Amino acid sequence: MAKLTEAEVGEGLRALPGWTREGEAIVKGYTFKTFAEGIRFVDRVAVAADRADHHPDIDIRWTTVRMALSTHSAGGLTRKDFDLASQIERLTAP
Repeated sequence: MAKLTEAEVGEGLRALPGWTREGEAIVKGYTFKTFAEGIRFVDRVAVAADRADHHPDIDIRWTTVRMALSTHSAGGLTRKDFDLASQIERLTAP
């Protein structure tokens, strides 16, 4: 999978409110009312990630879950990252 151009990355970020770029990754933090609610969210993301065969880096801190996406095999951001980020956005409902 080919790396996206800077223009394509910018366009992708404009379509994903709250996601930002950090180096060669896109990231977003989510806050939940309880730890268990955040873990249920991570479980839903895990199923979607397995289906996509593309897995985010996930950091869990009590009620905050941080997702980071990058296509390591391509050395940066690809369409796969933005596709999975869009799926993650749809999974935020408890």
